[in-house]
Amino acid sequence: MGTELLAPLDLAFWHLESDAHPMHLGALAVFAPDGDRLPRPDALLDLLGTRAAAIPRLRMRVRDVLLPVGGAAWSADKDFDVHRHVKRVRLPEAATAGEGEAGFMAAATLLAGELMEQPLRRGLPPWQMYLIEGAPDGPFAVLVKLHHALADGMRAVAIGAGIFDEIASAAGRARPGPAAGRARPVPPRSWMPGPRQVAGLALGRIEDLGRAFGVGASLVRASRLDLRGAPALSASSSGTRRLATADLDLESVRRIRRAAGGTGNDVLLAVVAGALRRWMLERGEPLPGSDPRALVPVSRRRPGGPAAAHGNRLSAYLLGLPVSEPDPWERLRAVRHAMDRNKSAGPLRGAGAVAVLADQLPSLAHRFGAPLAGNAARMLFDVLVTSVPLPRSALSLGGCPLRALYPMAPLARGQSLAVALTTYGGTVQIGLVADGKALPDLERLGRCAEEEVAELLTLLPVSTAP
Repeated sequence: MGTELLAPLDLAFWHLESDAHPMHLGALAVFAPDGDRLPRPDALLDLLGTRAAAIPRLRMRVRDVLLPVGGAAWSADKDFDVHRHVKRVRLPEAATAGEGEAGFMAAATLLAGELMEQPLRRGLPPWQMYLIEGAPDGPFAVLVKLHHALADGMRAVAIGAGIFDEIASAAGRARPGPAAGRARPVPPRSWMPGPRQVAGLALGRIEDLGRAFGVGASLVRASRLDLRGAPALSASSSGTRRLATADLDLESVRRIRRAAGGTGNDVLLAVVAGALRRWMLERGEPLPGSDPRALVPVSRRRPGGPAAAHGNRLSAYLLGLPVSEPDPWERLRAVRHAMDRNKSAGPLRGAGAVAVLADQLPSLAHRFGAPLAGNAARMLFDVLVTSVPLPRSALSLGGCPLRALYPMAPLARGQSLAVALTTYGGTVQIGLVADGKALPDLERLGRCAEEEVAELLTLLPVSTAP
């Protein structure tokens, strides 16, 4: 793999990072021992390293380039050593003794928070994996960190999935061998674009600039000078990280969706809104004068298109989370109607499509404008809520089945909370990432999400009861 310029949005994520605001995605994958087949920790570590090293993208690092001015490029790390990236961490015995899986999860998420607040080392391929061990015969976990410049959520799944037994085996079978016959000659093509190509490129550029102008105007209109919101969500960043997890029954979410209409994602967004309301009231905080805004990322990858395409392909919707509404079903209706309006406008319009605007800016603007853009994030939204798709098949590592996978999203400057959701094994698994000082009671927010689903179920119309 040769040199490849960072796309504008990737470059933006690269320059948005600071020591207090690392811009990496993450996932905490929890595995159950499979009877007597639990591999030795050193064998698991070797397996992780071998599979990670076989993923070409994970051997690439970022380096500055002369042109375009302010730009950067991916290039192969000639001194790549997987042992710099894959590490083994053992939890203290006192942290998990006698507590079973619950004790392991509590200790593992606490440790993962400490690891997630550490920026990835620049000059090396921007990723790390940690094998987190508990009791010798108990569950273990793998924490994956990938810089946001390396991948968006869908691409991160495609990269990270390479560590699983099923994906690694399929990749080995699909690896092409020598060609069976002589390749057909390809007619030489001029490096100069023809008149039609020039016209097409010019027209496309005009359309892109017009779209960027529209997004910029929406962004100005949507920005708030009044930054009064939920105190915890608007607290100053401390640079610390705290993680928590929650599990929702997928069939319960589907029952609610069937009764209310809309999509499963509408239900989950409403659950986040209800959880925030419960959590604020339990804290004794007044509800904010205006509902907090969620930035909801949307993939711009086309169905059936090249899922393995590198770089970030993102837009987003802005959504007011109706925490001021006391009725759970009314909250769900409000979310559904707001998301319907967003979808009617499309993912390439509106202030939420700020990533589209970033794609039109020159490299130099990202290099020098990143601090300003980062500080302005809190004027646009209060919390990130993202859904990450996983393969539907059962997954394992070294023969040990995957029990759960909790995705972790990065925190922008001025943000105190990010929520990421995924579905696996009949469960919606939620990863919560927060500023450790602003939200020390993050675990309670996870329980509030579970309680919100339970209340929605009790309010189901009688005609939808099982």
